[in-house]
Amino acid sequence: MSKATRIDKQAPLSVGDVAARSGVAVSTIHFYEQQGLIKGWRNTGNQRRFHRDVLRRIAVIKVAQRLGLPLSEIAEALATLPTERTVTAEDWQRLSASWHDELTTRITLLTQLRDQLGECIGCGCLSLEACQLRNPDDRLAGKGPGAHF
Repeated sequence: MSKATRIDKQAPLSVGDVAARSGVAVSTIHFYEQQGLIKGWRNTGNQRRFHRDVLRRIAVIKVAQRLGLPLSEIAEALATLPTERTVTAEDWQRLSASWHDELTTRITLLTQLRDQLGECIGCGCLSLEACQLRNPDDRLAGKGPGAHF
């Protein structure tokens, strides 16, 4: 392979390169950058350029989104990572461990909701006074109607 055709593994990537290699649209890359999730710069020709570590950050973002995490939480997590290097396996373990408990809690809540739906199928009332789905935190319902405080 000649020097002219050799790929420079340190060369920055264009937004199109990042899109092709990460599997996300160019508009998504621009959006992530606007939200502060990734960082790029403009070269002397006024074109967007990104360090290669942005590919790993985008992978983390996509996985976190599949978990249902809002972008604000993803941004907080990414802010804990060093910006001068690629996300490592240790970084990922720390991030995923911090999301594990939240995900477990969500699964528990969704399972409870699913089970309550099963109990509600025959009723369908959706009453504010009686429905566990409409008013799940009603602890005083068992004391009867009226004010209790």
